[in-house]
Amino acid sequence: MKLRGLYAVTPEGEDSERKLRLALEGGIALLQYRSKRRDRAQAAAVVRLAREFGVPVIINDDVKLALELGAAGAHLGRDDGDIGGARARLGSRILGASCYDDLGRARAAVAEGAGEAKTLGVPLAAIGGVTLENAPQLIAAGADLLAVISDLFDAPDIRARAAAYGKLFT
Repeated sequence: MKLRGLYAVTPEGEDSERKLRLALEGGIALLQYRSKRRDRAQAAAVVRLAREFGVPVIINDDVKLALELGAAGAHLGRDDGDIGGARARLGSRILGASCYDDLGRARAAVAEGAGEAKTLGVPLAAIGGVTLENAPQLIAAGADLLAVISDLFDAPDIRARAAAYGKLFT
């Protein structure tokens, strides 16, 4: 699976399903389900909705839930578990790892089976403060995926904002 484009991270709040549908209609490439509540029913609904659009979903911090829901994979942060163990459980599914702008951490994650940065051979996702205005610079610097929450889901027209991000990758 070639991953390139807008990498949406689910928003929190009441209107999240409507916002998510608009983002999917706008053409996101990848979706991460992330919720402080760890709501299995909500996660399942997100996976089902994304499947309608052919968009892979990865589950944040929960390999077991990713497997139970048949998600495309999981993402682990610094304290979210063993990357090598997660790789073994996920098989060929997507495994992302937060590296916190630390190449040594990225190399270690790759050695354990997570995704790699450009020079290491797999997709690189930029996250944190990404906006439509700074996105071209991030892509020029090598980002394959732009992980976005606020600039996408707080936009007046979510569908159009997602489409605008997508055009940056064509």
